[in-house]
Amino acid sequence: MSKSKITGGQALVEALLVNGSDTAFGVPGESYLAALDAFHDATDSFRFITCRHEASAANMAEAYGKLTGKPGICFVTRGPGATHASIGLHTAFQDSTPMIMFIGQVAADQVEREAFQEIDYRRFLSEVTKWTAEINDASRIAEYVGRAYRVATSGRPGPVALALPEDMLRELCTPQEQTPYTPALAHPGAADMAELKRLLEGAERPLVMLGGSGWTPDAVKLIETFAENNHLPVTVSFRCQDRFNNNHSNYVGDMGIGANPKLIKRMQDADVLLVLGPRLGEMTTGGYERLSVPVPKQTLIHMHQGAEELGRVYHPTLGINASPQTIAPLLATMKLEGADKWAESTKAGRADYEAWNTPTDNPGGVQLASLYKHMREALPDDSIFCNGAGNYASWLHRFYRYRAFPSQLAPTSGAMGYGVPAAIAAKIVHPERTVVACAGDGCFMMSVMELATAARYSANVIFLVFNNSMYGTIRMHQERDYPTRVSATELTNPDFVALAESFGAFAARVESTEAFAPVLEAAQASGKPALIEITVDPEAIAPTATLSGLRNR
Repeated sequence: MSKSKITGGQALVEALLVNGSDTAFGVPGESYLAALDAFHDATDSFRFITCRHEASAANMAEAYGKLTGKPGICFVTRGPGATHASIGLHTAFQDSTPMIMFIGQVAADQVEREAFQEIDYRRFLSEVTKWTAEINDASRIAEYVGRAYRVATSGRPGPVALALPEDMLRELCTPQEQTPYTPALAHPGAADMAELKRLLEGAERPLVMLGGSGWTPDAVKLIETFAENNHLPVTVSFRCQDRFNNNHSNYVGDMGIGANPKLIKRMQDADVLLVLGPRLGEMTTGGYERLSVPVPKQTLIHMHQGAEELGRVYHPTLGINASPQTIAPLLATMKLEGADKWAESTKAGRADYEAWNTPTDNPGGVQLASLYKHMREALPDDSIFCNGAGNYASWLHRFYRYRAFPSQLAPTSGAMGYGVPAAIAAKIVHPERTVVACAGDGCFMMSVMELATAARYSANVIFLVFNNSMYGTIRMHQERDYPTRVSATELTNPDFVALAESFGAFAARVESTEAFAPVLEAAQASGKPALIEITVDPEAIAPTATLSGLRNR
């Protein structure tokens, strides 16, 4: 090979390095062998984390994007690899997470023949990406990759997919000039901030809601200052609880599934609602019923990174196209006249949250709320908690307290199987931090194979498996709508302790509340991935419901 020429695979890896990436998650495939070969020469500056399933690889990349604010990088092969991985793109799209997926593709001379594993990704992935393209000329790799980074991080962040024909990756090209990406962040104007101030100063019952993506630790701290200075109550949208310190006196709870009824009423009774970041989606608004569509009765000040999201469902009185990073410094210096009058209401909202956050009892030998109370007291403030979907997560959301950002990895898309790979990615990115994956037995089994990945990379995650031998959420709906007619929701599980031990992990089973604390301590001290199976009484279907209660009602 001429010294003045490089392969498309080498150009691709060079483009990743120029744009600041140092980690990718993937499952190897023959369709991008030339890229894998190029990674061989970049092992000192780039980690390729080999996963056991493409869905997990995509979820790890998505979690990386949430944690760092930089695009999570994922590599999968064509056909089955891409279809498996599409779940991660969907999560990244709904959660507004920057992510780039590189997909092996058939050679150019095989296109449109339904060749082995051939798919047109521009059509297939158009609903779950901001942009999908195919690179057919190796000399344009830097152009496409640079655009991918900019699209993924600018405006409303989200996923991008690039298909890589295998012959293109082998093609020779000259090294390509490129400029590292910088995200294009929207900024609020002076008129926006003046009107925001005027509307808030006219409020009797204001409420601030935080959520969405684009946050940084500094932005979170600045919003805390804004809330403190002006005695404002702060809530957060669904699965965005780490956007505000839950121990802060201005925090009044999360507006997610099963939210505190008093908090829902507070939002509905508010006269001014300042929403910073969330899209105000179905889960946060209780099926779009907590706020009237399309015009809420509250004066709505809605800030979002994507201009196209403002007024998409709810028509704001004031729509501001900005990012949390650009508006937070302006809010931190804002002093609202008459803010002292909100102090007592905010204090009452905090009292409502603390009462809601106080552990409640559930059927069975393990009191789940008490477990989370213990963890919020025993684990470091910057511990990262990850979960997928299922009723088991309702105890986590209600009874744990997030005290740092970023520390919550959870899919607003409601995807099962997310928590385990997300936690592994988190531990790889932050090996110094405690990382806990919470999963029901159904959710855990959807990504159980990644225990091998945790073992391979010494990702010493603490995996909590809440085992009630059923798909609990669906069973809850089943008992509510079709009482006693159980169908397709019962599960047969392996011995989780023996399974984890077969991967070399620490493992234990907890059948009583009292047994949990010493087992958690042993898991932390084990120096290896750790699994704690927690036996859950099937009656304990939700913090506010039992199976028999649903059936009788």
